[in-house]
Amino acid sequence: MGASGDDDDVGNDQHREQAMRRQVAGAQTVVIKIGSALLTDRTSGLSRARIDEWCAQMSGLMSEGRQLLLVSSGAVAEGVQRLGLAQRPATVHGLQAAAAVGQMGLVQAYEGAFSARGRHTAMVLLTHDDLSDRQRYLNARATLAELLKLGVIPVINENDTVATDEIRFGDNDTLAALVANLLQAEALVILTDTDGLHDQDPTLNPQAPIVSWADASDARLDAKVGEGVGDLGRGGMVTKLKAARIAARSGAHTVIAGGRQPDVLTRVLRGDAVGTLLSASVLPLDARKRWIAGHLKPRGDLVLDEGAVQALLTRGVSLLPVGVVAVRGRFSRGDVVRCVAGDGRLIAQGLANYSSAEVAKLEGASTSEIRARLGFSLEPELVHRDNLVLMATV
Repeated sequence: MGASGDDDDVGNDQHREQAMRRQVAGAQTVVIKIGSALLTDRTSGLSRARIDEWCAQMSGLMSEGRQLLLVSSGAVAEGVQRLGLAQRPATVHGLQAAAAVGQMGLVQAYEGAFSARGRHTAMVLLTHDDLSDRQRYLNARATLAELLKLGVIPVINENDTVATDEIRFGDNDTLAALVANLLQAEALVILTDTDGLHDQDPTLNPQAPIVSWADASDARLDAKVGEGVGDLGRGGMVTKLKAARIAARSGAHTVIAGGRQPDVLTRVLRGDAVGTLLSASVLPLDARKRWIAGHLKPRGDLVLDEGAVQALLTRGVSLLPVGVVAVRGRFSRGDVVRCVAGDGRLIAQGLANYSSAEVAKLEGASTSEIRARLGFSLEPELVHRDNLVLMATV
């Protein structure tokens, strides 16, 4: 993990990091996320000077033939400033109103900066429902792909104006990772107000060094992220690590870097050792499984016994009724459900072959008992392995 160990381990880490950085440098489709803390301040709203600098770098990168998608926070924070509010609203409707006002400034800032360089932009607002529904997911992917083909840079934000607590992504780090999955981007660059992910929580140890490189799936990273969230944003290093792990599902490497550094985007995509690189080491999921894994609000839970947990994790099998001990929530056939262990650990997500009411009747049943218990038999599995995505490791 790019920091400590004996000389041989350090040398191997350096070589692996350099190889991963070269892959980032070769990325042709890149998602860039810029957070509220960088975009705004309390006195002047959006920092148009900083926006202009980033847009200049992005325009240069596009001239190299790269396709860029920008996920930008800042609408709520800009709205708070425009409305003269003392603090970020606490209610959903207050946030929605601030977002509606602030979105105007965000659009103007990016449109002005890119048009000055002969670039067209498109504003794309998404809610979780847009990516949860399969048809809307495919439509969003087709539209974004067409914009990229036309040489347009999509500026993407969560649709705070209509999103509710039940359907919101919760942060633009997660949204950026899901966009990376959607377009199979090779890299995700998250610009933040810190220089990267620190070896320890910097709020507890301000001298903690930056982790230069690690595998996104490395469980040791969980102990290194703090829970801090700025008062103008919803993010924090916890959400950035989560985003890197989501992005890794489609094979995308993630770089977390300080957005105030000179030419930060150019340097990251040149392969320089900037910020923290969290690499994707797993084989990318196919498009259908990326969509299944991307559901942040599954319709219900299937609670598994330990035998079923081990079978899913080690044998790559389908989920059968015999391994289910309880069902939670209300869902229909075809909905995305979670498969959880008795202690609450998320093991997998998949598409249910039966409704929650039907699964409740099938708890612990063998496949030969399905017809007797329900009066019909649709499938022998509750979730077929082709529609199942593991979310945990052994």
